[in-house]
Amino acid sequence: MAQHEPKLTAAEKAKVAVLVARMCKRGVAGEDVYQGDLERRIDRIIDGARKREEKAAKK
Repeated sequence: MAQHEPKLTAAEKAKVAVLVARMCKRGVAGEDVYQGDLERRIDRIIDGARKREEKAAKK
């Protein structure tokens, strides 16, 4: 089951863009470089946006 992708605010988009850029930089360092920490941070931003949308829908 695919989860709904929430609309991100400008700040959330900027944070995700910075994290993706850091992931790319680590990718240049090699394929074996750990990126799970950055992936979790992106997941937390998306989860927060999803909760924000659910909260706004209840109002």
